[in-house]
Amino acid sequence: MKDVAELAGVSITTVSHVVNSTRSVAPETKARVLVAVEQTGYTGDAIARSLVTGGTRTLGVAISLVANPYFAELLRSMEHEITRSGYTLVLTDTHEEPYMEQAAVRILRSRRVDGLILTPSPGVAVLGELRQLKIPLVLVDRLTTAQDIDQIGPENIYATSGLVQHLASIGHRRIAMISGIEGLATTTERVLGYRLGLGRAKLTWDESLVVSGSSAAERAAAALAQLLSLPSPPTAVVAANNVMLLGVLHECRARGLKVGRDLAVVGYDDVDWADLVDPPVTTVAQPIAEMGRAAVRMLLDRIADPTRKPTTARLPTTLMHRNSCGCGL
Repeated sequence: MKDVAELAGVSITTVSHVVNSTRSVAPETKARVLVAVEQTGYTGDAIARSLVTGGTRTLGVAISLVANPYFAELLRSMEHEITRSGYTLVLTDTHEEPYMEQAAVRILRSRRVDGLILTPSPGVAVLGELRQLKIPLVLVDRLTTAQDIDQIGPENIYATSGLVQHLASIGHRRIAMISGIEGLATTTERVLGYRLGLGRAKLTWDESLVVSGSSAAERAAAALAQLLSLPSPPTAVVAANNVMLLGVLHECRARGLKVGRDLAVVGYDDVDWADLVDPPVTTVAQPIAEMGRAAVRMLLDRIADPTRKPTTARLPTTLMHRNSCGCGL
């Protein structure tokens, strides 16, 4: 740091402020310091700095990367906001398993992250431990009923209800749902939305029309096969996430079913290819980028003010109306 200061013609304190983003520095001065940093190859000592400041300028993210491509997009937006805010991302994969989630969180704790963002697995087994340790925490995507935790996620209930009501409005009376992993908040909320949609459309609940696809393409394909084998099979199906939507479409193709004509198909989660298949798929789009950025900002607010009242935020979704529901075919 002394070499950088001499080369840039500034004080060591100024170099520290530039490198650690701890105080505003005049643009010309900052530019000279950054040139000197590049010439000397200076990186700073994060460990030494953490001993002085009590923080590491790192944020931990524990997320299930293997479960759904949706999480990769969510992670991308969080990483961008974390970096923009002057922090470093430390990532662990929970593999959608409670014991792996606990191990992932403990790894992040051992790295002394300043705060943690978590997409909880079924049961949210680590919440008690994190509460006791008072680690700044934000739950993202999958919310709990707890009122003492910061959390942010999409609106699931009314969005799913809207899909069902739309299918009913165009004449469908046997509307099925392929649900996600049991025990997840998103699964519970989307099934509740499905039931709400049936009620608003004055359709009768039939438990045989809801089959778990366990948030996996193969299981969703098997779930559709089970639904189509019913004595009175559905004429429309709601897939509760994008991975299961893919399995449903594969099963339709394997059976020679024309989507939108032989079977109406809609899904929760929009995907890049939704308007490229034939017919384009009607979906509910989540505000993924906004949700990731907001989760980071919520965590930074908690770090800055540990006594702040916890916040639960629900972000609105968007119905992407296309033709897989049978409209226009």
